[in-house]
Amino acid sequence: MTSSTLYRTAAIAGLLSGLVITVNTAKRAGVIPVSPATQLVAPLAQVLALGLVMALFVRVGRRSGHFGAVAFGLNFTAVALLVGVEFVLNLVFPRLDGATVTELRAGPLGIALTVTSLLFLVSTWLFTASLWHRDGPPRAALVMWAVGVVPVSLRAAVPEEALQAGLLLLALAVGWLSVWLWSTSHQATYAGGATVSA
Repeated sequence: MTSSTLYRTAAIAGLLSGLVITVNTAKRAGVIPVSPATQLVAPLAQVLALGLVMALFVRVGRRSGHFGAVAFGLNFTAVALLVGVEFVLNLVFPRLDGATVTELRAGPLGIALTVTSLLFLVSTWLFTASLWHRDGPPRAALVMWAVGVVPVSLRAAVPEEALQAGLLLLALAVGWLSVWLWSTSHQATYAGGATVSA
């Protein structure tokens, strides 16, 4: 499989991630009903985003040296942890009564949720900074990504409208970055086994 194919595959995963985020937003806004299907598909946004994050690092982020590698590692870890968070929020909490949820949030689970959210916020800022190259992704998309992640990470402390706006901004940013990755995938080819940029 060529690097171009890998980038395009990651771009498709990113577009699907943005679509799932949009569905999650519509569900929260009451535009579409909450159902077992929408609850089950919710964590796929983060699962699919992992491919996009990895491809963006290989395509651009690694040019930032150690900083880029650390930023990628932290962001990849945060997004992976969010998969678990989404499973809890969508598939566990809705099945429990309010008192039980409050009790769980007051214990170690609450600490884990808070740490994951803060790690997601900080690592996304670091990762977008590592992608900030002259010939890198559209900077407006990176700004949208960095801004959208704020209310999403702080969902427990912001109004529902702010969370929905952040999710939509995040979906647009992920979609834009995916389109950019697809459109520039031809620039990466294998030459003697090594990846080069045209």
